[in-house]
Amino acid sequence: MSDRIFGGIVLTMSFLMMWATTLIEESFIQDPLGPKAFPLVIAGVMALSAVVMLFKPDTEPEWPGLYKLVELLATVGVFIAYAQLLPIAGFVVATIFATAFLCWRLGGTPRQAIVGGGSIAVGIYLLFHFVLGLNLAKGPWGF
Repeated sequence: MSDRIFGGIVLTMSFLMMWATTLIEESFIQDPLGPKAFPLVIAGVMALSAVVMLFKPDTEPEWPGLYKLVELLATVGVFIAYAQLLPIAGFVVATIFATAFLCWRLGGTPRQAIVGGGSIAVGIYLLFHFVLGLNLAKGPWGF
């Protein structure tokens, strides 16, 4: 029953996301896909997943305990902090902290998390900035 309720909520959210995507204004100078493509793909995947949950729910879903709930809330908090810190500290610094936390929570040691966070942040920066030519948020150090 809980899977069907969650599936209904996700399906509703995906339809709201599709509707909100139609409100995005397009300029006359843009890439061939436009700004609506990515949100529509995400909303479509959400809708498909929700339909699967509605028609094929788990018989007895196991809900996480309190510790996992706190861990999930902490992860959401890290993503919110990342979005707030991005324009202030810049892409590389903000991404190092966010990915290091995620690497740690996914089972890495603190040392592995720091190395992984730094490697991922710098690697994504190099790929997006130099290979794809995209501008990322610049912090006080210019990167």
